[in-house]
Amino acid sequence: MTSTLSPTPVLAPGTWTIDASHSEVSFSVRHLMVSKVRGTFRSFSGTFTTAQDPALASVEASIDVASVDTRDERRDGHLRSADFFDVENHPVMTYRSSGVRAKGDGYVVDGELTLRGVTRPVELRLEHNGVSGDPWGGTRSGFSATAEINRRDFGIDISMPLEGGGVVVGDKVTVQLEVEAVLQQAA
Repeated sequence: MTSTLSPTPVLAPGTWTIDASHSEVSFSVRHLMVSKVRGTFRSFSGTFTTAQDPALASVEASIDVASVDTRDERRDGHLRSADFFDVENHPVMTYRSSGVRAKGDGYVVDGELTLRGVTRPVELRLEHNGVSGDPWGGTRSGFSATAEINRRDFGIDISMPLEGGGVVVGDKVTVQLEVEAVLQQAA
């Protein structure tokens, strides 16, 4: 079978919806000071709008924090507890952009992350991976983004010191996003 898809080099202005089945929201954090534990969130959604001027783009996303998955149900249960995400009182994490700026070969999305009821500025380092038509007549675009946050900045201040020094869970959390989005057709 021959594909008729061809890359479309321009990110068209409009509203784009994140295709969660082709996207990933993941994180990593130091464990016992010697390794990193990685996890994902299985349930999330978001949209972004683009314009001729990339600086006018905007992003809104939400993550169901109860959908955390580190491949260890006991640890996931602990992460859902009041020690970490406190999903009973704060079931959703949100991100809203406040601006987009060019930086090197990519962009930085300035915005605010709200986690556990605490809102802090967070920069997403963004790489645009391209635009392509899809087999259903739509237009898709891909992005990779990373950010670093300090869990304590969001009220996650559980301290479990190790006998020989250090802590069980590090403060720095690296967030990685792989996003595929679909351009919404004008009504």
